[in-house]
Amino acid sequence: MGMRALFGLLLAVGLSLAAGAASAHPHVWITATSELLYAEDGTITGVRHAWTFDDMFSAYAVQGLEGKTKGAYSREELAPLAQTNVESLKEYAYFTFARADGKKERFQEPVDYFLDYKDTVLTLHFTLPLKNPVKPRQLMFEVFDRSFFIDFQMAKDNPVKLVGAPAGCQMKLERPSDGTASAQKLNEQTFMSGENANFGMMFANKITVDCP
Repeated sequence: MGMRALFGLLLAVGLSLAAGAASAHPHVWITATSELLYAEDGTITGVRHAWTFDDMFSAYAVQGLEGKTKGAYSREELAPLAQTNVESLKEYAYFTFARADGKKERFQEPVDYFLDYKDTVLTLHFTLPLKNPVKPRQLMFEVFDRSFFIDFQMAKDNPVKLVGAPAGCQMKLERPSDGTASAQKLNEQTFMSGENANFGMMFANKITVDCP
């Protein structure tokens, strides 16, 4: 089996496991940064993500990849793996959900995607354009995996940037750790009632942008 199919396979295995309540805990850890992209007229056009995988997943994913230099991989060498990553993410809506003034927005397929490998970890970079660029008073972005197979943590430094946003726009990030205690309590009840299909929602990173 090619490494290219690996990410999709891991996700598929994880999601089928997550259907059993006992296994709803992360198997892949991602540290994320996001940039919200604005056009000159103040409409938001999309989001640019950089997702750094944990070292175990990174080591597993590059296994069998031939690099010119031992232990290093160029963007070109990683291109097939990058393509597979974004293709397999489509099924999960790229773990990115947006609402503009309460209305659900949809994304087009990713552009400008690539992987880089540095300090033994892989980072996937990609841009998700909005199907319909919008200019809402309030925009909410959430990044999470419903099955909680993947644990997304926003980076400690500069987790979210507004690129080209109109003056006066205010951004707020709510990390899941802000509500961990209630999540743990909910956690047991959720499993007792068997409604764990959206378990990961309790661990969502919520980005809210309010513009005048």
